[in-house]
Amino acid sequence: MVRLWLVAGMAVLAACSPGESATAQAQAPAPAEASGESPRHPVSGLEVIDLVVDRGGKRLPFRVELAASPQAQARGLMFRTELGDNEGMLFPSVVPEPRSFWMKNTPLSLDIIFVGPDGRISNIAADTVPYSLDSVSSDGAASAVLELRAGRAKELGIVPGDRVIYTLP
Repeated sequence: MVRLWLVAGMAVLAACSPGESATAQAQAPAPAEASGESPRHPVSGLEVIDLVVDRGGKRLPFRVELAASPQAQARGLMFRTELGDNEGMLFPSVVPEPRSFWMKNTPLSLDIIFVGPDGRISNIAADTVPYSLDSVSSDGAASAVLELRAGRAKELGIVPGDRVIYTLP
């Protein structure tokens, strides 16, 4: 049911948004597992997909958990104590809209990266404060939000304007 919702929503997004959607920008599909099912994260149980941040031709690969359902988006990385250097969580929006996040019940400091409807990073909330109830918001509409371990965006030189590429299953 969630897949149908996402597929239908992404079709609407592609037809309605100015410019390309993040999924339309993907150059190649994510590799399929031998069983035909996408891999699942051992802690969250969420589907794991490939994501690339393109820094002007330099491709930075990540394996991210896909928070596709409202329940998964509400939980996010709450209660998690570890996140690898090339891991993260992606929160796609069916229709681009202003997004706002908080760090409630989240012991890890994160970089929260807001992706605009054009697939480019619009703004980054770096080194968020664990457990904070303060709202961290996108600058305008976001088609997705990417969470990485705190400081990772700076370490890799990820900045607003970089392109985020992924394919939803």
